[in-house]
Amino acid sequence: MTSFHALIPCAGTGSRAGTAQPKQYQCVAGQAMVMHTLQALAKVPQIASGWVVLSPQDDFVWPDAAWPARFRREVCGGASRAESVFNGLNAMLSAGIDPQDWVLVHDAARCLVQPEEVAHLIEACQGDEVGGLLALPLPDTLKSEAGGRVLQTVPREHKWLAQTPQMFRVQVLRDAMAEVAGAAFAGITDEASAIERLGLRPKLIAGSAQNFKVTYPADFALAEAILRNRT
Repeated sequence: MTSFHALIPCAGTGSRAGTAQPKQYQCVAGQAMVMHTLQALAKVPQIASGWVVLSPQDDFVWPDAAWPARFRREVCGGASRAESVFNGLNAMLSAGIDPQDWVLVHDAARCLVQPEEVAHLIEACQGDEVGGLLALPLPDTLKSEAGGRVLQTVPREHKWLAQTPQMFRVQVLRDAMAEVAGAAFAGITDEASAIERLGLRPKLIAGSAQNFKVTYPADFALAEAILRNRT
């Protein structure tokens, strides 16, 4: 039987967030944002282990009392998110993780993910030949831009907003990332885009609008409000 593992790239600086420290360590609803993320993933019963990929320059003091028991930290983060994921996958394989196991890559800054959503993704994709990701059908009118003005309206039918987790076989994803490693992972904005370059078509699983990535200063207040409302 295959197992399921979470991989959380946590080596970025979050420059667009406007915080004095990497945004994943900004306090939200009483603790560092990334701790909400890890605690949600730890509540998914199918997940056998979690791998948090840190920058070699990381100096965050982790709260041992709140640290999930099945999770570990790996100081192998790279210059980009894609490189951190690639290094994390290599660390997993070097530690003896079965290449045919599933890995669920999740953004540290998506602190509002619900365990039920992750479990639904696992149930929907564990029998799939490729794997898949949480995503949302695009709800709004989409515009393309040139010089700060609308260039044209883009049809929104069959367009989705990609979220995480994104779930693929460990070895398949590692090999897909290796295919573009020499180009500094250019064009790889998520794991699905690497898988697509192999000619494979990941499955789209409807997620929640609350599973957004905290990116800009105003996002912190919204995440705080949602987290406090849940408790």
